Amino acid sequence: QVQLVESGGGLVQAGGSLRLSCAASGSTFSINAMGWYCQAPGKQREYVASITNGGTTNYADSVKGRFTISRDNAKNTVYLQMNSLKPEDTAVYYCNAKSRRFGLNYDYWGQGTQVTVSS
Repeated sequence: QVQLVESGGGLVQAGGSLRLSCAASGSTFSINAMGWYCQAPGKQREYVASITNGGTTNYADSVKGRFTISRDNAKNTVYLQMNSLKPEDTAVYYCNAKSRRFGLNYDYWGQGTQVTVSS
């Protein structure tokens, strides 16, 4: 089992910045990638960014050039630096960890942190 705890959400004006953090605990040795998803009211959860154990990053087109994902392996923590925020970035942001144990793949989710961008 992997437990994920997010922090860093809040209210910010358009053009501002926030940094989200996600700390993993438990069977962290089984994690091979971590990432962020977001869910706005009335919409499905969407992919934002991810990073592998080797440091390979990927981003949704909507956040490229504005968001940066990084990780501190020693702390089992992943970060999402969000710059040039727009009102349409308003959503609950969820941390995700993908792990593999005994030939099976698992997805773990945090509880979510609210990001609100005012115009």
